[in-house]
Amino acid sequence: MTTIHPFMKILHLDTNHPILINQLNDLGFSNNEDYTSSKTVVEQKIAQYDGIVIRSRFKIDQQFIDAATNLKFIARVGAGLESIDCEYAKIKGIKLIAAPEGNRNAVGEHALGMLLSLFNKLNKADHEIRNGKWLREANRGLELDGKTVGLIGYGNMGKSFAKKLRGFDVEVICYDIKDNVGDENCTQVSLEELQEKADVLSLHTPFNTLSHNMVNQDFIADFSKPFWLLNTARGSAVVTSDIALALKNKKIIGAGLDVLEYEKTSFENLFENDKLPKAFEYLINSENVLLSPHVAGWTIESKIKLAQTIVDKIKLHFC
Repeated sequence: MTTIHPFMKILHLDTNHPILINQLNDLGFSNNEDYTSSKTVVEQKIAQYDGIVIRSRFKIDQQFIDAATNLKFIARVGAGLESIDCEYAKIKGIKLIAAPEGNRNAVGEHALGMLLSLFNKLNKADHEIRNGKWLREANRGLELDGKTVGLIGYGNMGKSFAKKLRGFDVEVICYDIKDNVGDENCTQVSLEELQEKADVLSLHTPFNTLSHNMVNQDFIADFSKPFWLLNTARGSAVVTSDIALALKNKKIIGAGLDVLEYEKTSFENLFENDKLPKAFEYLINSENVLLSPHVAGWTIESKIKLAQTIVDKIKLHFC
């Protein structure tokens, strides 16, 4: 544990649950808030601060880190750190803090909810009834029992989803670049075995060069049978045009997407520009596609858990 003078100055760049600032105040930290200034303006004053707390407002790059001459830590109130130049921060001796423990349960529940909704055509049926249609046979659903659910990535989020599946008579398998990550809820297998067996593919990968555009036309073709796709990880993991093509030719039976390739880096808006991609037009008009706006980890409870996790980790390392 590193001992730092308790009156460290922390700059909060995004709003979070009040317990974060309240508890840090109680611990003796000095907390300032700036939720509106441009990155350039923040860079001009960041040397005054020992720590920053951010969600995804802007990227923390080398230029920003060079300006932050007194920075001891960067805390991101979320699971991933892809908006931060982690290697450069480490070179500068800056502690990186994230909070995947805070929203893993929310992501697991959201993934399960999406899967059950897709299998039972709940979104489609709801829309039809609201438009005066009562189509029972057209909305005959599928049961999850007897299926094989394949997870790619078996960290906090993958483990949470696997735990949620324990109440179903399903086989849960995972592929991960790390060895020996399987547990009582999930059997680790090769990617080839996962692609051979899976009826459902659920992505739980972080943002990195390995996961970027991972689910593309060739990857999809390597599955031995049609499958359902869930993505509650990062939109950049899939090539949307290839997903749309696979939905058209029925290699992907249906998809639940909480994240999209077109999201801005901040995750606060959908498109990098105003042009609506053709592949996305296909998705929004598909009855077998369920979309949500990057909220799998956003629950009333996770907002508290994320903030508390950040407080606990700052306290562990700097008190």
